[in-house]
Amino acid sequence: MLAAFSITPIGAGESVGDQVAAAVRVIRDSGLPHRTAASFTEIEGDWDEVMGVIKAATDAVLAVSDRCSIVIKADIRPGRTNTLNTKVESIERRLGEQPSGP
Repeated sequence: MLAAFSITPIGAGESVGDQVAAAVRVIRDSGLPHRTAASFTEIEGDWDEVMGVIKAATDAVLAVSDRCSIVIKADIRPGRTNTLNTKVESIERRLGEQPSGP
């Protein structure tokens, strides 16, 4: 399973960097393949592993914030691994095959 998710602390003020860092720390410590970007984190593993990390990251945010909102998008494709990288590589390969234009 490949999941893209965002945990947003609510009521913590305009800057939520400390709360988000608490969640990212849990994700990094999980040992699962992941990539954190400006608005979402992608993580890959089996269902129970991924959902467990998302719950633990949520719990870390709730330990320093009274409320949070979670958005999760999942791509479940049994038998596939390393989709965190191979999906991007597939697009990059296709872009490299296209003519560069006029």
